Amino acid sequence: MTDRLALPAETLAAYLQNNVPDFRGPLTATKFKGGQSNPTYLIEAASGKYVLRRKPPGQLLPSAHAVDREFRVLAALHGGPVPVARPLHLCTDESVIGSMFYLMQFVDGRIFWDPSLPDATPAERGALYDAIITTMAAMHTVEPAAVGLADYGKPGNYFERQLRRWGEQYRASETRPIPAMDALIEKLPVRCLADDGSVALTHGDFRIDNLMFDPAQPRVIAIVDWELSTLGHPLADLGYFCMALRLPRNPALPGLAGLDRASLGIPDEAALLARYSELTGRDIPADWPFVLAFSFFRLAAIAGGVAKRAEQGNASSEQAMQAGRMTGMLAELGLDALETPWQ
Repeated sequence: MTDRLALPAETLAAYLQNNVPDFRGPLTATKFKGGQSNPTYLIEAASGKYVLRRKPPGQLLPSAHAVDREFRVLAALHGGPVPVARPLHLCTDESVIGSMFYLMQFVDGRIFWDPSLPDATPAERGALYDAIITTMAAMHTVEPAAVGLADYGKPGNYFERQLRRWGEQYRASETRPIPAMDALIEKLPVRCLADDGSVALTHGDFRIDNLMFDPAQPRVIAIVDWELSTLGHPLADLGYFCMALRLPRNPALPGLAGLDRASLGIPDEAALLARYSELTGRDIPADWPFVLAFSFFRLAAIAGGVAKRAEQGNASSEQAMQAGRMTGMLAELGLDALETPWQ
């Protein structure tokens, strides 16, 4: 961890003792692997273990790194059918550690960084993937108004608005011309799905390494990293998750392309979509390729932002530059998905 991301342990311990019930210092802070957008730390204190999420220091894009939104959604969901860590405190006073942050419960579970689940058996892989889809379905069947999130995002025209937003974000962080991104910015609005009225709480970064699993059972015990959550179209999360089936094997964003998924026990895309439809009652649109292409475009725009932050010295992970370089590859995969008929 660089000095720029180090936490002032004594100052932080004093602040938390004054603002978090039962918290007792001293403390040590260890930055977790990942957290390319919002640095995340294990806090070990005299009173136990916690997790801290902060905005990165430095100049940031408008509306990015919204840890206060993360805290709000955790507070809304904790104790309900969607598994999340218990939020403990939000600090908006940037003078404490240099940026806004929040503290939450430490959840003791398993994190799988590789969607191929190399240490699992085929039966275990199938059960874990079913747990993933079951958890996503539970999130998408929550009524936002019932948990105080009726104003958590703008309802309607989700894909149209997101295409515009991420196009603008990409242009704001563009470091070099990428023809595939230019092509997606041109083609996707033409193919944009008509608004069907579906509105749900969407996570925005729903992939396997943002899920914590029970230490022994195929059960999700916490969804983490809610920075990109909003009220949106539920199929956006499903498409985003299904990108892993097409992503190549690589250390920054490991995918499943080229693997014999049937022998591994990992469900194919058709099975994942069918299971989701069974659990939610939602139909998969005829233009599913648009949903996939939109997902690749959005992730490419995010990767472009990571590259820009790395260039400016604000990225929070050693993998940030590598992930940023993937913008072109992701855009090419998006074009391929858009132009490949869905079977």
